[in-house]
Amino acid sequence: MYHMEAADEAERPGGRDLSRRERRKLEVRNRILEASVELIEANGVAATKVVEICERADVAHKTFFNHFASKQHLLSEIAQHRLNELLANIEQARKQPTSTRGRIQHFFENLALNVDEAGPMHRELVNEIVRVIHETGDEPEQARRLHDAFESIIREGAASGDLTDRHSFETLTEMLMGAFYVLMFSWANLENYPLREQARATARFLADSMSVPKKEQERCPKK
Repeated sequence: MYHMEAADEAERPGGRDLSRRERRKLEVRNRILEASVELIEANGVAATKVVEICERADVAHKTFFNHFASKQHLLSEIAQHRLNELLANIEQARKQPTSTRGRIQHFFENLALNVDEAGPMHRELVNEIVRVIHETGDEPEQARRLHDAFESIIREGAASGDLTDRHSFETLTEMLMGAFYVLMFSWANLENYPLREQARATARFLADSMSVPKKEQERCPKK
């Protein structure tokens, strides 16, 4: 899951080949990350200890801290990886050859599927992912990336001519982001929260609110 692409392993920025030592460091770091995810998914964040991660990854305790200053730094990197997956899922939804309604439904249905399949222990990572999104700063970079990703779905809908013009792009983008946050917060904190059902209902509500009905599109074709 956490392996770099082959091209990235072979080169660093600037075209410099990785040395054998650097490749070894990368391989060890990936082992630590993979072992951490396996243990967190099995036991939860709080119950996963650094010593157990070291045993699973077959590395010395000192080696762990050569790569991560603390368990919190490790969690931040895992959360960053999950955020990158989320951004890729939004982009995948944007590229769907369908309507705004279809793109919104595609995103929320896949979100629910991916989160549900991650298992109950993934709940403990949700708050960490949100923390990474809203890292310190006047305008956190990750929050802006997430905003821009959701806005891309809105702009795609405008380009295809089936997006309502009753509200601004900013308002519609914030509605998408807000729905995402509510679903994740509820799933992480409410026992037996019906994520898949609520994700589908949320997608229908947003699609009804944001997309122009097909009959109306036919009466007022895009110029």
